[in-house]
Amino acid sequence: MIALPRSYLFVPGDRPERYAKALSSGADAVIVDLEDAVAPAAKERARAALAAWLDGGGNGIALRINDATSAWFDADLAIAARAGVTSVMVPKAERADDLARVRAAAPQATLLPLIETAAGIDRVREIAHAPGVARLAFGSIDLQLDLGVEETSAGDELLVCRSQLVLASRLAGLDAPVDGVSTAIDDAAAVEAETRRARRLGFGAKLCIHPRQLAAVHAAFAPSADELAWAERVVAAAADGATAGAVAVDGRMVDRPVLLRARALLAHRSRDDG
Repeated sequence: MIALPRSYLFVPGDRPERYAKALSSGADAVIVDLEDAVAPAAKERARAALAAWLDGGGNGIALRINDATSAWFDADLAIAARAGVTSVMVPKAERADDLARVRAAAPQATLLPLIETAAGIDRVREIAHAPGVARLAFGSIDLQLDLGVEETSAGDELLVCRSQLVLASRLAGLDAPVDGVSTAIDDAAAVEAETRRARRLGFGAKLCIHPRQLAAVHAAFAPSADELAWAERVVAAAADGATAGAVAVDGRMVDRPVLLRARALLAHRSRDDG
């Protein structure tokens, strides 16, 4: 059982035949999307399809609603309030007041603010501290558009923005944030590289747009064989040196933060094996 999602898979709200497939895809969490994946003319049909699925016993999904300035926000809140919706992703999150409206409408659900505008970045600490927020998510593609930035495969262009989400999450006591989507569907190596970069920066999960991305995302968030071997050497050396003073591994001093990181890597392996 996954203690904390590493992958969040989007499924279009107007494709109810895909809901069950998404839930059985191996994704740690599934987001039924009423926003970008649904054309304006299909919004009402998507809400009706999701309502029928929930009424039929469907549950355990996150829901991405339309943003607070849209014409569909209030109707989406009515769907978000239904049993079976465990989390609500709030796009273009910029104000704690908007999050409060979502929480009041759907008190059974945790909130996943999607930070994807300049205003959202500017207010990210306020958003992170809003009641009901479980985790921040990064909307990298929309943010590129808002800032007029083109992100390359290196990812340096939005580095400062990603780091702000990581810092705000830590200060608010939230779980590590969720990185934005990769547009690569048939390039597992590219997806894994993007995800490993996100992990190095302090992210703990990634948004996915296709089930074929899941294996690469999960692999990237799992400790590598080299990392695990290093962690085992550190823990063993620390135990041997408990009465002998300071110890070194691979030519580097082992202090308390290093030992704690090694133990965390081994604990991660135990969780995945379990």
